[in-house]
Amino acid sequence: MTELTVYFKKPADWANNIHIHYWDTQPGGSGTDWPGISMVAIDDGWFVYRFNGIEAASLIFSDGQGWQTSDLRRECDGFFMHGQWYDQQPDTSTDSPDGAADNPEASRQTALIPPAREPIDPNGPLGDFREETIYFLLTARFYEGDPSISFFCRDRIKFNPVTGQPEDPHWRGDFKGLIQRLDYIRDLGFTAIWITPPVENRSGLDYHGYHAYDWTRIDPRLESPDATYQNLIDEAHQRGIKIIQDVVVNHSCQYGIRGKVHIDHLPIKYYVPQGSEHGRINHGPYQGNLGNYTWPNRDDIDNSVAPDWYQERHNSDPEGKIPLVDPKSGETVPKPGYNPGRFFGIDAQTLDPEWYMQHGFICGGDWESAAVQLKHIAGDCINLATDRQNVKDYLIGSINRYLDMGVDALRIDTVKHVPRDNLLEYVNAWKEHKPGLFVFGENLVKGYGWGDLGGGDNGPSFIRPWWYTRLGHDPRDPNSGGDSGFPQLDFGLFSTFRDNLSRGSFDGVGRVLEMDWIYGNASTLVTFLQNHDVGPDNDFRFRFKGEQWMAAAAYNLLWTVRGIPCLYYGEEIEFMKGAPQDVIGNDDTLDQTGRAYFGDHLTNERIGATQSNPLYQHIKRLNQIRRSVPALQKGAMSHINEWGSGMSFVRDHHYGESYAVVGLAIGGDQGVSVGGIRNGVYRDAVTGHEIHVGDGHISFQVRANSAGVYVLNGSGKIGVDGVYLR
Repeated sequence: MTELTVYFKKPADWANNIHIHYWDTQPGGSGTDWPGISMVAIDDGWFVYRFNGIEAASLIFSDGQGWQTSDLRRECDGFFMHGQWYDQQPDTSTDSPDGAADNPEASRQTALIPPAREPIDPNGPLGDFREETIYFLLTARFYEGDPSISFFCRDRIKFNPVTGQPEDPHWRGDFKGLIQRLDYIRDLGFTAIWITPPVENRSGLDYHGYHAYDWTRIDPRLESPDATYQNLIDEAHQRGIKIIQDVVVNHSCQYGIRGKVHIDHLPIKYYVPQGSEHGRINHGPYQGNLGNYTWPNRDDIDNSVAPDWYQERHNSDPEGKIPLVDPKSGETVPKPGYNPGRFFGIDAQTLDPEWYMQHGFICGGDWESAAVQLKHIAGDCINLATDRQNVKDYLIGSINRYLDMGVDALRIDTVKHVPRDNLLEYVNAWKEHKPGLFVFGENLVKGYGWGDLGGGDNGPSFIRPWWYTRLGHDPRDPNSGGDSGFPQLDFGLFSTFRDNLSRGSFDGVGRVLEMDWIYGNASTLVTFLQNHDVGPDNDFRFRFKGEQWMAAAAYNLLWTVRGIPCLYYGEEIEFMKGAPQDVIGNDDTLDQTGRAYFGDHLTNERIGATQSNPLYQHIKRLNQIRRSVPALQKGAMSHINEWGSGMSFVRDHHYGESYAVVGLAIGGDQGVSVGGIRNGVYRDAVTGHEIHVGDGHISFQVRANSAGVYVLNGSGKIGVDGVYLR
């Protein structure tokens, strides 16, 4: 077997002790913990490391003092010097790359790259979440590590057009796969991962996790014996990554809650479509009937509070052929064409009032009125009676268990469907259980979301995002109450992107930022270009389909304005560009949507190409810059100036402790001029350019779709130039 040997030429400004951190080796898949193993110094500034029984490896060279290379991959012996590999030892007589002798800037080849974050102590303080950036993924659609637990939902199965066989299981990604690709997310520079709800689900299309059946258990379609939820949390923490758990408070699935409440319906294994016959179902893995094919008796509603007749059939008759009398109608099933509503629907009038609301389903204009807090969202999302103590005790207690396991933050789904003061009972209970906990919410609005404050909003303030960030009760005066400590996803800023960033402009962004005063604390809002529900095109239903430079400019904005940036999985390579975020047509399958399986881009064979994408490298560098400049994380915004093709503003953290002047350009080069700033020496984190300010005024140029981040007393250039940041 050929063994791999790598050599590294230490740059002059690096410390003298060089480490090599490696992972994803071939064969074996072994790796080191950060910062890795000390290399052996030989002569003339060269260091060597010889792998035992290894032919290929991914690796990083570092000095433990803040200098490191980007992620590298080597599959044969090689010499690494001045940012590139050589098959033979290069000439070091000049010890500088082409042009360095004539260009003082070029002599400093390795810009500052923040060292990898230390492992997280699950018992330590949670810290300020504004320091994080978030990578959001649908666990079941990210990366498959254990094919034995993959699962096809009953609805929208994809069939191979040639063989007719089912392919691309809905539940495909899992915790094992996510653990295997944590280093991918870390290399991209993210310090927090938001996962879709991991609790056990039930519905015909429940891969996303928002149809909860049991909040006390993790869905077995995500866990493997060696890759449990606890393993995921622990492995993420070892890499300095926090876990954000998505939580649904508003509703349960259409079948009730295991051990608490049952919603009346007939077992699905007795359903026979109109015009068919019993036992004739041929739907991928669903053969004979539509009951869950992985359960011995083809029924997955194992609810101890279900009626005796249901429990008896749950535990018997896997073929669904023994006659069963519907207690509601007296008719016998299986019977072709018998009322599908008895198998798949809900009679809202018969729901248990101890657990559920009693006001029917949302329709039409209800979505922009108080009705959204009274009626059920859909047939598979049944609104809980969240004001009842039994519901509070169950949900709060269930989530406390995951906080005890080490979950670092929570994202709350469907916020506007639960009255603010009621929902804050849950949020504050979790915060009391885990002091310092960061909790944010999703309150979807297609517009500014200013409610009764105007801005063309057709909905009231009490269902709008700003209302949930405040404690007051005057719908026209946000200042009637202080900060609730419950920030939201920033749909107000996002909603402008349809008309500006999607058209290559910043027009209108300034107006939104000038309204930040309406929020309890705008610096804690979670900002985004797209997510699993929405995208900034047309009617907000599609993955971003603008030019790549537009996306790059959008990320420049999101990573430098107030708020916590969040990236939806695959954005880093324009994954499923222009596709609908969710199924639209009756026959659509997930592979046609923004929720397609991403794992094909993360295989050992393709991950290198994925990481070479210009947007991947762009986002990676933005994360490096933001992480190095506290003002970009937590600084107050001021001096906001927006002129369509450019923007400028100041970020000031703690009265100048960290202070940055930011200029952004979109579509073309821009000149930036900002007055009324602090005097001193400013260095650009993008170019390394230095400006001395003595009269409170700074002027600089920004290249098209790039940024200028001039930091007072800054360290200079951070990261490596790419297609856009340069």
